[in-house]
Amino acid sequence: MESQGASAQGPHLILLGAPGAGKGTQAAYLRDQWGLTHISTGDILRAEVAQGTALGAAAHDYMQRGELVPDALIIRMMAERLALLGAAAGYVLDGFPRTAPQAEALDAMLARIGHRLDGVINLEVERTELIRRLSGRRVCPNCSAIYHVETMPPRDAGICDACGAALIQRKDDQPAAIANRLEVYVAATQPLIDYYAARGMLVTIDGTIGVPAVAEAIRAALCGGA
Repeated sequence: MESQGASAQGPHLILLGAPGAGKGTQAAYLRDQWGLTHISTGDILRAEVAQGTALGAAAHDYMQRGELVPDALIIRMMAERLALLGAAAGYVLDGFPRTAPQAEALDAMLARIGHRLDGVINLEVERTELIRRLSGRRVCPNCSAIYHVETMPPRDAGICDACGAALIQRKDDQPAAIANRLEVYVAATQPLIDYYAARGMLVTIDGTIGVPAVAEAIRAALCGGA
């Protein structure tokens, strides 16, 4: 895959991976190290729910059950978000697209705003590790900081280091919802993986090798293995 990120435009990346694969952590790292905009559908949807918007209300029940929010809602939301970016903006999409119809809609969006994808990164992690990561995750309802009871605990148990709020376990990180999320992901996303693989854009990376190592693997893929 040849690099397109060295041009006037920053790189435009998609991160794929099951819930718990580390997409959000990796996207935040790329944001900080490469100056990319991190666009997370999960974060946007949770903000819409918290603000009580019409989109949030429509998405809320699906999210609580660990189901994918319908394509029409996600596509509308992402079209609005991408339209706000400048022509030279580099970004990483985290959680979008999740289905082949969403990928087709993204192609149309990018054509309208004169962007093109530089890479589609698939973070691969075994199911047992995904369950361990998700079930141990705790989040701050106030500032959205993320912790893990085993690998990244707060200084004081159950309390956010950043703002002092009590941490919570999201309902979609509880066992029944985790199992459903993983089943939904596999069923919905395999066609998406096939979609990008057929276009020669998919790069699969071991999501357990560490955040900096994943970033270097992404850089190598964008530079054609250099």
